[in-house]
Amino acid sequence: MRVAQVTPLWEQVPPLAYGGIEMVVSLLTEELVRRGHQVTLFASGDAETLAHLDSGCDRALRPLGVLPPEYAIYEQWQLGKVFDRAEEFDIIHSHMDVAALAYAHHSPTPVVHTMHGPFTPAAEKTFCQYRQQNLITVSESLQRPELGLNYVATVYNAVALDQFDFYPQPQKDPPYLAFLGRMSAEKGPHLAIEIAKRTGWHLKMAGKVGFADQAFFDQQVAPHIDGQQIEFLGEVSQADKKALIGQATATLFPIIWPEPFGLVMIESMACGTPLIAMALGSVMEVIADGTTGFLCHTVEDCVAAVADIHRISRRACRDHVEDNFGVGRMVDGYEAVYRKLISDRAQLTHQPQTRTADRRPLRLEPVEVDL
Repeated sequence: MRVAQVTPLWEQVPPLAYGGIEMVVSLLTEELVRRGHQVTLFASGDAETLAHLDSGCDRALRPLGVLPPEYAIYEQWQLGKVFDRAEEFDIIHSHMDVAALAYAHHSPTPVVHTMHGPFTPAAEKTFCQYRQQNLITVSESLQRPELGLNYVATVYNAVALDQFDFYPQPQKDPPYLAFLGRMSAEKGPHLAIEIAKRTGWHLKMAGKVGFADQAFFDQQVAPHIDGQQIEFLGEVSQADKKALIGQATATLFPIIWPEPFGLVMIESMACGTPLIAMALGSVMEVIADGTTGFLCHTVEDCVAAVADIHRISRRACRDHVEDNFGVGRMVDGYEAVYRKLISDRAQLTHQPQTRTADRRPLRLEPVEVDL
């Protein structure tokens, strides 16, 4: 199978630090190559991959300080290259949100789009304009049936378990809670601080501060960082991230938005570290309540959960990820979608031609992927 993987140019593939989409794309791309597929990765030129790399820029753009208006120019140039080459591929897989929809509408090659983020009002209008496009969501919670979009599958994200050490015991001296994520209001770093202060626990925080989140960070997070009880480590490397969550007694995930997936949840459980999380969005699909962590509805629930976190088996956390969020399972799901879309396009191509008035719009049936 000839596969094009199209990823944003914002972060390196795989990412050096922050970059959930880029990590998932890397795992998917490398496993597809190992399975014998001919894969072309459209990404920044500093990507590391077994696939053929077609770069849209020399280096990932966010670390260079490129702002969104200029980034959009790079994005459109990359998509133009992808779809100019469309006939070279059996399937094109876009991770570019709405940006690729108009290109895909005219593509002679089947295209599938993975939705990694939530609907914004503008995105909703654009997706509705291209209702026939094939959409994969990374959680059931992302789907909006009332919009009449063409959801072909839900395929959960994955982690490579061989890249995550299992920590059978947390650090004891001193024990601490971890928070890992963007320093934005919806991720709840300010609530993590409140939970730590109300329980008296040490809190280690890590994550990026984006352009749009600087004011929130300066006002709601930074004043509480004292380097003692509340510690902020900045944007850490992949290795440091794994050690941070692996040695924690629990990872706090006090989100205040409908989380699309939340890769940090499965990364934490892969290390054996249970979660204390708000029951919003995908959280209820990812965490097994009472087995791999606690689902909460208020800060008070989170505070109470800290006292009970010792009841959670760290081995159960690791096993949960192995059973449900391994790379093999994710790639199986995507391969099933690819084969279905390629087969449907082949059948359509070989159908007898009809008069224009008799033609019906292409409507692909959803693929049932057992996750």
